[in-house]
Amino acid sequence: MNIILLGPPGAGKGTQARRLEETRGMKQLSTGDMLRAAKDSGTEMGQRVAEVMARGELVTDDIVIGLIREQLQDPNPSGFIFDGFPRTLKQADALGELLHEMGQDLDRVIELRVDDDALVARITARSTCASCGEVYNDHTKPIPADGKCEKCGGTEFKRRSDDNAESLRTRLLAYYKQTSPLVGYYYVKGVHTTVDGLAEIDEVGSQIVGALDL
Repeated sequence: MNIILLGPPGAGKGTQARRLEETRGMKQLSTGDMLRAAKDSGTEMGQRVAEVMARGELVTDDIVIGLIREQLQDPNPSGFIFDGFPRTLKQADALGELLHEMGQDLDRVIELRVDDDALVARITARSTCASCGEVYNDHTKPIPADGKCEKCGGTEFKRRSDDNAESLRTRLLAYYKQTSPLVGYYYVKGVHTTVDGLAEIDEVGSQIVGALDL
């Protein structure tokens, strides 16, 4: 089963993707992770990525599709989770063509729907474990009293420099301009469904599993 997790910055896509990797054996294809891995790989594609990033330019759609193609050539029996791609209608068309070419389908597009004001309040209180990426929140899931990550035992935590109200609203505006049209695009294709992205993490996970098992 191949799925897309769709939603604005901070909606929890990465957290839910990791849970699906652990519980269902799916493989997360995060654009950022793939680009970083390619840059350090020394492969021909990796060299292209490194050159583009060294020039301070945005990585082109064809490079990202090339990286996804490489991943799909090593099939995962439980399927893939696309996180951070597609972001535009053009990218959605390109992904659909690639999946068709490789004899695969896109089974679900799960939108983590949120209230913007509540999302900003949540994200400005967010911090992550520097070792494993586990997410904490000052209000709903504070860092343990002993100062150790409950997942890996790490003691260093960090906040993203752009996790502030002004930056978040700018990122949300970019999302609604570029990515929100994908909601209608995938609804027409009959694969779109929504979950409450501001519910508790376990509840969001349960809603996603329910959507996958329809």
